[in-house]
Amino acid sequence: MLWAYDLEFFTLRHAAKDLEMSEKPMAQKTLYPLMSQGYIYKHFDRLTPSDTREDHLFRDETKYNFRVRYALTQKARLLVQAFYRELES
Repeated sequence: MLWAYDLEFFTLRHAAKDLEMSEKPMAQKTLYPLMSQGYIYKHFDRLTPSDTREDHLFRDETKYNFRVRYALTQKARLLVQAFYRELES
């Protein structure tokens, strides 16, 4: 969660590459347990509609190559902030 704190959202592929893990174990051991505990949610899912004109004009992704974007919940952000406060004191 510390890694993702400064990000608006991230993909599983980006997180696995940046943290030097393979995607499947990261999803099973890290991402899905954090989702079930309410710390991560799907920010953009495959079925999220694109409502703006810019989305339709500039989006290179289609339903065939789209990656789900994940983000930290408010609960996770508050936990990370508490951790940083504890480190400062």
